[in-house]
Amino acid sequence: MKSDYERIAAAIWFIERSAPEQPTLADIASQLGLSTFHFQRLFQRWAGVSPKRFLQFLTVQHAKQLLEQSKSVLDTTYEVGLSGPARLHDHFVSLEAVTPGEYKTRGAELRIGYGIQPSPFGSMFLATTQRGVCWLSFIADEPAELELASLKRFWQGAEFYPDKEGTGAIAKRIFTRQRNENGSLTLLVKGTNFQINVWKALLRIPPGLLCSYSQVARTIGNPSAARAVGTAIAVNPVAYLIPCHRVIREVGIPGDYRWGGIRKKALIAWEAAHLPTIPRDRTLSPDIS
Repeated sequence: MKSDYERIAAAIWFIERSAPEQPTLADIASQLGLSTFHFQRLFQRWAGVSPKRFLQFLTVQHAKQLLEQSKSVLDTTYEVGLSGPARLHDHFVSLEAVTPGEYKTRGAELRIGYGIQPSPFGSMFLATTQRGVCWLSFIADEPAELELASLKRFWQGAEFYPDKEGTGAIAKRIFTRQRNENGSLTLLVKGTNFQINVWKALLRIPPGLLCSYSQVARTIGNPSAARAVGTAIAVNPVAYLIPCHRVIREVGIPGDYRWGGIRKKALIAWEAAHLPTIPRDRTLSPDIS
């Protein structure tokens, strides 16, 4: 049986490929094998808004508006600098890097618990240490053993153990209001100084806004490093919490994403749907409601 997210992803895929025909709500529902009523209810339950409102957040025009809005946000973060722990605007996430010694030994003496947990965007593979979350990736059909192998390669010196209960408690906080009620989450990451500065910069992009690669490069004081910023984003070990999905191309196109282009678009639109102050884009067909 398909999850809500799998159906939403299939709907986004169908809409993108049939955009010239301007599909109606009934067309999309039929493609998914659902009645219009059930599709509308499914969408409202998952996204919190109607399909039409959600699809407004997927347009290139809307993305360009958010890129323009983000300029003032990044200018402010550049002025205050990146010397301290970067945080989300609601102080939910802080980032801690391993020490040079730990980097050299690749996490020796760390104990890492891992588990597969549900999320609004499909199953996720989550790994934590006593010092914070060190890995979060979205998985689809690939076996969990492959994710565990990737985790072990990244933290070669660590000790690993299954921890469904511990990762489950953290997973519940990531996508719900409980995250603000129970304090912040700390991330423990391993990377070069450049990568860590890029990941810290991403934490300063508020949910619902988008930035370009060149904007992030300017934020870290290296305006000519847009390509290198893209490379650092591509190896981000902690999906969603280090919000690399909020960085898109200057032209308003989402671009590549380590965990799938459809998922990136769903993440962007889902965040926008949960922020009622995001401006509307009225360029979509009135047939989808």
